[in-house]
Amino acid sequence: MKLKIFQIDAFTTTVFKGNPAAVVPLSSWIDDGLMQKIAAENNLAETAFYVPFGERFEIRWFTPTIEVDLCGHATLAAASVLFDHEGYESDKVIFNSRSGELSVTNSNKLLTLDFPADPVTKTDLTEEIYKCFSRKPLVAYKGKSDLMLVFESESDIVDLNPDFRKLAQLPYRGVCATARGDEVDFVSRFFAPQSGIDEDPVTGSAHTTLVPYWSGVLKKQELTAHQVSPRSGILYCKNSGDRVNISGHATTYLVGEIQV
Repeated sequence: MKLKIFQIDAFTTTVFKGNPAAVVPLSSWIDDGLMQKIAAENNLAETAFYVPFGERFEIRWFTPTIEVDLCGHATLAAASVLFDHEGYESDKVIFNSRSGELSVTNSNKLLTLDFPADPVTKTDLTEEIYKCFSRKPLVAYKGKSDLMLVFESESDIVDLNPDFRKLAQLPYRGVCATARGDEVDFVSRFFAPQSGIDEDPVTGSAHTTLVPYWSGVLKKQELTAHQVSPRSGILYCKNSGDRVNISGHATTYLVGEIQV
């Protein structure tokens, strides 16, 4: 069986930056185990698969080790494939997913995700959390599946030296470290060794938590974010109450075919 495959760098205007995602368009769903094997072979943070569903599409996301409920950068990448390579003519694509209805709008190559917000609640800072990093967080919050840690400064986030073995023992999908930015509204990094990804370069789904939090702290609805991983990425965000808009660019790195 031959399948198309694309590799897209999300949240960047240039290749080798942002967050790479593989996208495999399908005419109908293939075996779950085969999708997991393809994702493991790709060895990227995420591989997205989508199939047509009427005028919409169904989408699923796999890390090299597990299927996840939500992935922002791979959804952006999938929309980019539809808009730029698969002849999709509308300026808005709607995906059905485990996390409900998700849409991506194309405005002169700026792609905007419309995702459900994931508000956080305060939680205790434990000794197990402190042991994970070289810098100490000020406060901890938990969302639906992630832990968010707020640090004092952008330099704290840049200089974090995470212990991935200890992080993998925490009971969360991943851990987001964040602080107020020096030149943007806020910065972050995202670690998910428990999901097969030590550090995710640019994490759209984490911003469903980050945006409501920083919108409340900074008293503004529109925010600019910088994920300060080694690859880095810029996100333009808007808090819309129970929804979050996350905008960014996408750049094609690879167009090919796989045989499975």
